[in-house]
Amino acid sequence: MSIAYSEEVSNMCCVAQGPNHGPSPLPEEGKWVQTKQITDISGLTHGVGWCAPQQGACKLTLNVKDGVIEEALVETIGCSGMTHSAAMAAEILPGKTLLEALNTDLVCDAINTAMRELFLQIVYGRTQSAFSENGLPVGAGLEDLGKGARSQVGTMYGTQAKGVRYLEMAEGYVTRMALDKDDQVIGYEFVSLGKMTDFIKKGDGPAEAYEKSIGTYGRFADAVKYIDPRKQ
Repeated sequence: MSIAYSEEVSNMCCVAQGPNHGPSPLPEEGKWVQTKQITDISGLTHGVGWCAPQQGACKLTLNVKDGVIEEALVETIGCSGMTHSAAMAAEILPGKTLLEALNTDLVCDAINTAMRELFLQIVYGRTQSAFSENGLPVGAGLEDLGKGARSQVGTMYGTQAKGVRYLEMAEGYVTRMALDKDDQVIGYEFVSLGKMTDFIKKGDGPAEAYEKSIGTYGRFADAVKYIDPRKQ
């Protein structure tokens, strides 16, 4: 490539550069790496992005090997359109280099922002797998979802006048809240929608699958009152 120099620079004399040790090494998958190009980058990490009006958020997980995205997990909340954008992003991202992905329109502001935040983490050596020898295998992102392959979502609602309502916990859809004699929460009952769906897929009837998927947390059995958080 031919580089154009201004007349002022062309007329300068040359001064030799002193020691040049290259970039500081970064921790990557149990190794210290001097990164000079995209193919020097490896690691798995997570990050969160948000859209311009901040009405929705995206949690993005990328597993990068030698600069190429080998695995992408896209989880979204708060915006119905974002789920469709996530479907496209999950198809678009694998196989792209980090630089390509950073400059690819992933349709949704929240997903684009998450990609930017992950890029910064990865190229600065701040990955979750920085000190894991050989990194994490492709599939590690999916393992974060657990056996039911469902995102862990918490949905809680509260008012000063009426107090708190648990709607969705990591375990599943909350069906009943347990209250003590002072009307304070001491536990809850939930239905694991992932387990229930799996039981139905295996041939169980809906009612049987529902009963088999119910669980409780806390001192649920000791309650003096139970309420439906969506109705009461």
